[in-house]
Amino acid sequence: MFWLKRRRRRRLKMTALPASTLEIIERNVPYARLLSKEDFDELGGHIQVFLAEKEFEGCGGLQITDEIRTTIAAQACLLLLHRPTDYYPMLRTILVYPSAYVAPMTESVGHGVVREGVSVRLGESWQHGSVILSWDDVLHGAADINDGHNVVLHEFAHQLDQEAGSAEGAPILPKRSMYVAWARVLSAEYARLQKDAKLGRGTILDKYGAVNPAEFFAVATECFFEKAPQLKEKHPELYKELRLFYRQDPASYS
Repeated sequence: MFWLKRRRRRRLKMTALPASTLEIIERNVPYARLLSKEDFDELGGHIQVFLAEKEFEGCGGLQITDEIRTTIAAQACLLLLHRPTDYYPMLRTILVYPSAYVAPMTESVGHGVVREGVSVRLGESWQHGSVILSWDDVLHGAADINDGHNVVLHEFAHQLDQEAGSAEGAPILPKRSMYVAWARVLSAEYARLQKDAKLGRGTILDKYGAVNPAEFFAVATECFFEKAPQLKEKHPELYKELRLFYRQDPASYS
């Protein structure tokens, strides 16, 4: 029942993280050092709930450890600060490979022709049930907090997007009145990135975001947390919409 879940979560959030978990966060998630004490304490509560409710499964011979679970959970929960949350309600299992993995793919090449093959991936987010991650890339993405590339932030942004249905770059916003500005700004910024990518112009947003609106939102999320000052300067309207959605202002972190 919902009230039992709420009570259990409240109890978990009041439980301090053990020293071993704090050591892992300190070592593997340097972004957490930017947070105020209040935000870090909130993050710790979210981590406790996340670890209690989500399953982790090793793939490709990887054995799941507390280090893997904590490193992923800490980054996923950064997206939940200051916001009412049901902790990625459609997510049950995080599948973790040792490194980049190969997955089947199909793509339309026109005229009703579909090409099948394989692609090398760092992560995936499925709408019902799972997130898939490469452990090597989880560590690499977390280590540099200024490069704008973080596979955990990327795939869990997809999870937020998918809470509204199919991923299309329009997550559930705090207020209905926010959707008009969100659609206007993100559509314009997506079109701008597509044009930049086509013309080969430099941009602080990863050009992978030009693939579709869902990837744009995920890429913009990575940039918002890891290149906040540059994003705020170069794309102030986009930064504002993401700040209102995430209820955080990472450009102000010192």
